[in-house]
Amino acid sequence: EENDILLQRQVKDSLERLEVSVGKKFGDISGDFPLLLSVRSGARKSMPGMLDTILNLGLNDETVHALAQATGDDRFAFDCYRRFIAMYSDVVLGISAVDELTLDPFETRLDQVKSKYRLEDDSELGADHLREIIDLYKQVVLEKTGQPFPQDVHEQLWRAIKAVFNSWNNERAKVYRLKYQIPHSWGTACNVQ
Repeated sequence: EENDILLQRQVKDSLERLEVSVGKKFGDISGDFPLLLSVRSGARKSMPGMLDTILNLGLNDETVHALAQATGDDRFAFDCYRRFIAMYSDVVLGISAVDELTLDPFETRLDQVKSKYRLEDDSELGADHLREIIDLYKQVVLEKTGQPFPQDVHEQLWRAIKAVFNSWNNERAKVYRLKYQIPHSWGTACNVQ
């Protein structure tokens, strides 16, 4: 608990320095381009693919429109948001396929929309298709967690940081450390970029 408070203060201070450095506020939609972050591990020794990463953190129902406006590309913005919801839901909320025999709930919804419009490839999805998929993804989150997909970017960030730290103890990371004789006691850092 005390470590959480100290870490939250450090993250807040570092985020404020980043905002000043880039001239943007995290979660603010009034600027020319929303400030989006990635949250990834910073393990002492590289463990490719073993620890969790979250990209485009800070997207929500408002910032996605700012991204679309900034890029002039609705499809790009909504595809980023769709991917962020799926990635965040997997890493932070624990929503994924239970095993190899179970279908991923997000891939299932994506396939439903592609089938509905007789689309073969993800690249054929337009902005309106992606908006529909996003709504379906948010329904999955609500069904699985009883809570809506988090819209507060600071809540997204804090929960993502905790998830990345916790990924040090996921099964694939443990197996990797055993195979490559990396001490479990090392732990990992968390980089917010």
